[in-house]
Amino acid sequence: MAVVEASNLVREYRMGTETVRALDGASLSLDGGQFVSVVGPSGAGKSTLLHIIGALDVPTSGSIRVDGTDLAALSDDEASTFRRHRVGFIFQFFNLVPTLTAWENVAMPMLLDSQSLRRAKPRALDLLDRVGLRSRVDHRPSELSGGQMQRVAIARSLMMDPKILLADEPTGNLDSKTGTEVLALLSEVAHEDGDRLVLMVTHDAGAAAICDRVVTVRDGRIDGRDA
Repeated sequence: MAVVEASNLVREYRMGTETVRALDGASLSLDGGQFVSVVGPSGAGKSTLLHIIGALDVPTSGSIRVDGTDLAALSDDEASTFRRHRVGFIFQFFNLVPTLTAWENVAMPMLLDSQSLRRAKPRALDLLDRVGLRSRVDHRPSELSGGQMQRVAIARSLMMDPKILLADEPTGNLDSKTGTEVLALLSEVAHEDGDRLVLMVTHDAGAAAICDRVVTVRDGRIDGRDA
């Protein structure tokens, strides 16, 4: 079953007196249970596509359904709820809260959803155990390596058990060995969690090569072979 169904997406931005078309009729269908990379030159529209799929942005025209939800029809509050419950985000620079411990960072999505610490902590600890960081649960980001911080971020992205994970250059701030370990973990998350989709934007050809599918974006369009 398709987790993402995008049809003829157009996204335009105004820059001064000019209109810039970041997406120009992009269409795409992605199934769950896959680790998929999105590649293409800078400015091709990769991040714009990722933001629309994650309900961080809305298309100027076209349709986008994620996990059966018509994102273009959501209000701002509904989009916020959708992001909180149905999408996990992983960033190049980790975006951890420096004053919180590893488990508190992982628990944050559930706490922001007004759920109790008593319920959030056991799940956060289980997720840190899953990513190999059970011995680092009380460490703050400054006490962790880059690879460990990204593992915390991956655990955090899974906290609400989302159907889709969106990773924007997740290995871009890591050395090659650590990056390979993080990619292996993302692949495991996609393949061992049933119908979850992991969608990664990357400039790294080596990272893209290990994925189940590579989607190429050129000039705001999806390469026809990848759609």
